[in-house]
Amino acid sequence: MKPDQVQLPEVEGMSHRMVDVGGVRMHVAEAGSGPPVLLLHGWPQHWYAWRRVAPLLSGERRVICPDLRGFGWSDAPPGAYDKATLAQDVIGLLDALGLERVDLIAHDWGAWIGFILCLEHPERFAHYLALNMYTPWPDPPSPRAIPVLARLWYQVALATPILGQALIRRTSFVRRLITAGAVHPAWTDDELEAFTAPLRSPARAEASVHLYRTFLLRELPKFLGGQFRDRRLTVPTLLLHGTRDLAIDHRALGEWRSHADQMDVELCDDSGHFIAEELPELVAGRARALFGASQRPETRPVS
Repeated sequence: MKPDQVQLPEVEGMSHRMVDVGGVRMHVAEAGSGPPVLLLHGWPQHWYAWRRVAPLLSGERRVICPDLRGFGWSDAPPGAYDKATLAQDVIGLLDALGLERVDLIAHDWGAWIGFILCLEHPERFAHYLALNMYTPWPDPPSPRAIPVLARLWYQVALATPILGQALIRRTSFVRRLITAGAVHPAWTDDELEAFTAPLRSPARAEASVHLYRTFLLRELPKFLGGQFRDRRLTVPTLLLHGTRDLAIDHRALGEWRSHADQMDVELCDDSGHFIAEELPELVAGRARALFGASQRPETRPVS
């Protein structure tokens, strides 16, 4: 199934457009006006992951929800899908939209990309609300790391040639991954179909395979080896994490205290991995509190 044959789900008040970013067409959903806030989704989702949070913020903010390369209705070109490239796509999108500085909310892989963005381009991000993701600074090696790494079993399956694409294109498998560990019933059948349908495209399934294969073979060893050991987070940050998460262990979020100027972690016992869908009011409330009103992100004309 081609992506242009998959109908876009509807969220009241949101408009859609395609933006060219270095030759990759990125789909962007937008709503509201005012200081811009960028929302980055994770796997196996796309812009629609923010369907409950975006309306809560759009009354006071310009809410911008792109589909990352290989996801949703954005292009899915061949490639390794390393997270640094996906982060550079985001910077290119901000440039194309004429946005000098934004607030950031990001989940899962989007949150990993968000940490890269805030470390590499701190001048572009006023505040960062990260959702359910490890920080860039792993805990020291210990026997406790074994069960933490064991949670990555599904990533090994997804990264495996032939098997990975078959699993990703299988609707029942993706639905189980989304709903597993949820505390609150956050998805209708139609909403789950909105996430699974684009992944039935061979190009998007292959992009997901490369997303995980690149991480396991190239990025995870560097991360565990201290790739970001000498990098400091200067963007004011809150990591909001549902403790029922079956993929990301809240007891091993990393040594962020010694690497961040202003960062807090808040654990929520009544949410699984997809906290923006289970607890949208909480996420929107924490975003408002973190972002505040004193520092308005700047815009610049599109060149």
